[in-house]
Amino acid sequence: MTAERVEEKVRETLRSVALDGVRAPEDLVEQVVRRRGRRRFSQAAGAAVAVAAITAGAVFGFGGTGDGPERSARPAASPEGWRPWQADVPEAGGRGCLVDGSALYCSGSKYDAAKFDAGTGKRLWTVKVNREGDGIDRPFAVRDGVVYAYRNHTAKNQPDGDYMGGTDLMAVDADNGDVLWWVKMPQDDRTGQAAMLINGAVLANTPSLRTLSALDPRTGKEKWRHTWDRGTACQRAVLGGVPHLLCTRDTDEPHDTDVIRLDPVTGDATKVTTVPGRQQLLGASEDQLFLVRDRAVTDKNMLLTTVSSSGEQTSRTRRADTGLATSEVVGDRLITVNRQGRASVYSLTTGETLWSRPVGIELPGKGRARGIAAPVVSTGQGVVYFFGPTGDLSGLDLRTGEQVWRGHVDTGEPGPGPRPGETSQVLLYGDVLITQKDGRLVSLLPRIDD
Repeated sequence: MTAERVEEKVRETLRSVALDGVRAPEDLVEQVVRRRGRRRFSQAAGAAVAVAAITAGAVFGFGGTGDGPERSARPAASPEGWRPWQADVPEAGGRGCLVDGSALYCSGSKYDAAKFDAGTGKRLWTVKVNREGDGIDRPFAVRDGVVYAYRNHTAKNQPDGDYMGGTDLMAVDADNGDVLWWVKMPQDDRTGQAAMLINGAVLANTPSLRTLSALDPRTGKEKWRHTWDRGTACQRAVLGGVPHLLCTRDTDEPHDTDVIRLDPVTGDATKVTTVPGRQQLLGASEDQLFLVRDRAVTDKNMLLTTVSSSGEQTSRTRRADTGLATSEVVGDRLITVNRQGRASVYSLTTGETLWSRPVGIELPGKGRARGIAAPVVSTGQGVVYFFGPTGDLSGLDLRTGEQVWRGHVDTGEPGPGPRPGETSQVLLYGDVLITQKDGRLVSLLPRIDD
């Protein structure tokens, strides 16, 4: 049964069920379908978590060697005008933040977008929520003075009293916080697959589930659209500003995956190559897509395929493992931390394990895997930073895995377990770190000296 048919069955069932004589409200029907749609989208697109968290740890096997980039000998330097600061702003930052230049763009329970000075923590402007927020949906991109973020598209109840939720993509003036435009999305997907920047446009999953539209960055007007066939599922990635699709049949039986390039100006589609089997997108670099083939839970091995923009494929089989606390694709590297507290860096290009070392932070207990933030890399220093749920910070040499710095911030009282909206982040403003956990922001400079 296709995903579209399953969703229709969900609608039919909920509409026919009466609890204590009261029919399930329409908003509940759509909320369930939207949340199922979001999960399905995440399963199809978020392989950096969905695939890695299943296959985990030794994607390419431990014990390999390789040369990483040299770490700079210079100590960490703060941007001009920066000073240490912290702020408790769950209403403006509890759903996460994005650093761009000297600005910090966040969202929270009361504001769909808020701008802070990354050097001082001063709040510069806010965009009030259109209705209560939903999920981890911080601003996702900034370009040419425009911030791109999400909001709920229904501000008030409908005439019958029901509240019909949903998601808008919105563009905000980075200077003053004015909302420039918004477009309605077909479901509550606010993952990296919902919208992304391409050359000259914003590529968004609108106006239907099977359609992508290139929107004018300043006006939101549609430049072109691309629609795929019913019964097909397409993941999205951008290589050098050019959008690519990974499309396969949306059925229980496995099918091959077509890699399709869309012209960023016209939307014209060109098939680049076909990759055997159903593939999940793990990540992308400037000129390469990193794919993982679907496998059964009982499989001991997994297949990783690298596809260049010209269609050249390279595949490797490696033994799979389980038990990741976090993972992130940075450039052509997969950085992971397993539940035993071991950090590893893998080359997605060569398949080598560059190093595997203790991460140097206290890991969350069972059931709190989301409490550890995705790692960030300072290319200037050659250091990868990790942030744990208890406030521990650790910096490891990207070349060798040696711990070169450790720190700690106060994250407040720990909650009883992961919550749907719980976020934790470590961000970089130059060499300065900005940590974020449930809206508590702390900015500090890691003192790294050789």
